[in-house]
Amino acid sequence: MSEVYELDKIALSVKSRKLLKKLLKENEKLEEIMVNAQNETEALVGVKNWIYELLEKNPKAKKYYEEGNESGVSFKALKWSDYAAIRILDYIKNAGRAFIDLNLHGQLALSNPIKLIWLAAHKGTGGAKPYFFEDMIHLFRQLRGEDERHIPHKEEIFEWMERYPSGLDPRIVKLRQENKDRIINIFIDKIDEGEINDSKYNFEGEQTRDEKYNKMLEWWNESAFHLRFAVRSPDLLNELLGHSLDPDTMNILYDAEKVGIPFFINPYYLSLLHVRVPYYAIGADLAIRDYIIYSRQLIEEFGHISAWEKEDIVEPGKPNAAGWLLPSHHNIHRRYPEVAILIPDTMGRACGGLCSSCQRMFDFQDGRLNFNLRKLMPDETWDQRLEKLMDYFANDSQLKDILITGGDALMSADQSLEKILNEIYKMAIKKNEANKEKPNGEKYAEIIRVRLGTRLPIYLPQRITDSLLKILKDFKNKALKIGIEQFVIQTHFESPMEITPEAKQAVHKLISAGWLVTNQHVFTASASRRGHNPKLRKVLNDIGVLPYYTFTVKGYMENNHMFAPNSRAVQESIEEKTLGNINDTNSDKIKNFPSNAENMLENIESIRDSSNIPFLATDRNVLNLPGVGKSLSFRVIGITRYGRRILEFEHDATRFHSPIINQMKNVVIIESKSISEYLRQLDDMGEDLTEYGGIYGYSIGETEKRMSIYEYPEYDYKITEEITNIEIPESSAAA
Repeated sequence: MSEVYELDKIALSVKSRKLLKKLLKENEKLEEIMVNAQNETEALVGVKNWIYELLEKNPKAKKYYEEGNESGVSFKALKWSDYAAIRILDYIKNAGRAFIDLNLHGQLALSNPIKLIWLAAHKGTGGAKPYFFEDMIHLFRQLRGEDERHIPHKEEIFEWMERYPSGLDPRIVKLRQENKDRIINIFIDKIDEGEINDSKYNFEGEQTRDEKYNKMLEWWNESAFHLRFAVRSPDLLNELLGHSLDPDTMNILYDAEKVGIPFFINPYYLSLLHVRVPYYAIGADLAIRDYIIYSRQLIEEFGHISAWEKEDIVEPGKPNAAGWLLPSHHNIHRRYPEVAILIPDTMGRACGGLCSSCQRMFDFQDGRLNFNLRKLMPDETWDQRLEKLMDYFANDSQLKDILITGGDALMSADQSLEKILNEIYKMAIKKNEANKEKPNGEKYAEIIRVRLGTRLPIYLPQRITDSLLKILKDFKNKALKIGIEQFVIQTHFESPMEITPEAKQAVHKLISAGWLVTNQHVFTASASRRGHNPKLRKVLNDIGVLPYYTFTVKGYMENNHMFAPNSRAVQESIEEKTLGNINDTNSDKIKNFPSNAENMLENIESIRDSSNIPFLATDRNVLNLPGVGKSLSFRVIGITRYGRRILEFEHDATRFHSPIINQMKNVVIIESKSISEYLRQLDDMGEDLTEYGGIYGYSIGETEKRMSIYEYPEYDYKITEEITNIEIPESSAAA
């Protein structure tokens, strides 16, 4: 701790001094308190008395400050200046607290902003950076009512949305055809020159260039071709992109290769990146490009990355962070009582590509995940292990929902996937039969929902074949007869530019098989631009997909480039997503969509037309907490001298959690970048920062209610309150 206090002696930079001067000049009362305070304690007391007196003028705000979500007051009912007053008082309440900063590998971060201002004003020290003072300036402007937020009109949001073409735009389709032609011709040359040798994908006998090109077009429609020809090196990536990557980017990619970050970009997905960029496509592919082009922070952190979600770390025989006892430390992940994730020992442990913000990057770091696809073929013991894993679901009192993911559920071969689904079917029957012997009130939850987590409709739409559809349709038809009611393909479109004619066709095929298709969107910096997410929601609806979650980027400094602050997530949900608000009547109608999934396009369109809205805002903006569960219920309780905010999250009270939640403290997270750094990043993307007015002020969030469509159907019997497969210590240290 002494090292932390040594920071008090660090002199301010010239820029910090100028910003301090601006802060004090704009706030006479603050300057008066700082000048007259003989020490930091007097400064804290002076500011506290001043701000508390202001807050008392609004009893609702005072009640919210003191009781939070339990006050019965919604943060949306508070005045804009109340947000600032509450944040200042929270800063003072938590003054001097030291937090473990996992962005800095466990170093301590001390929050005491009023002290930093006092030190700066009296001694010119404290080491506070310009980003800190910029945040303070906006905070006190908000308090004075001079830094008002601007709630955009409907027309403004539509204008923002129009900035982003989708992959269905004919002009974009034409650009992608150019990319496809370039990639195909390069591969033809490499096969001819012997650089690529493959027993299946080769040119037999004498063929003309046109014949070879046509053969390549046939191969392009096969998912196996794209996996075989996936890019695994920076040089090939640059070559296929027409040598358009600049030297700095190439150096980053070379360094990524040196530290062991794998490359795996299939030709189809690579064709979505622009080389020639007309005026109508400027910046349109940024959200896609950020998934492929690694950041300097990721490379510097690789080798030191920690698991974000603590329940993913499992020691055999011991409960995970949520208290769950699991039959396998790498096949089943579990946070909630009602649902568990199944990760098969098949090619489903791999993906169709590597997303740079992948939550399991620490597994790639340690070699547990890779792209050695041949080694991921299931061995003889997998069938036996799968049966044991199914026994876990069958004998659990609360499990009713199974999510098959990985990796990617659809990376499994048809035969492997069919085997998994058949075992789920047999397990569900076993659970049903066992319930017949149990009295009402002691019956176990039966399997009612099956989900497949996949990004292949985006990464590799060629995978959605007729044979796959038959497997999905056959499973649904027989599963319906034993009480399974919901069948969901849970996918991940990141950008409207990923919604191509091929992806649209893949989604329509999945819908035709009777499966609901929902989307989980990661709110990266480039995807957080004004209008980007509303446009994505609209185009998703256009092809029959319902938004499910909008996730704040998780992870520590390795995802610094991708991270958009939680304040922007709250701003987006309040200022942009509301364009798709659904009334109670239509919410009830949407609840029945899963039972009529084959008609999703018509279902969605009927609600949009009757409500006169461009999209259905069926998603929730949340963060996957490092402890247990998802939430966006937070208050900013501190700030580092670098201007990085410290947020305290409450757990989502609307979800059924593990009982361990009752022993857990609130979750504290230090964001990996300041608001100022984020805005500079947007500026580098060409954004007009005046459109983001008010972003500093969103220092409070509340988790949105889950849409009725995502609630579990009711049983016609009462299930037991007993919770099995759990071990809760008398006093949990989880926080």
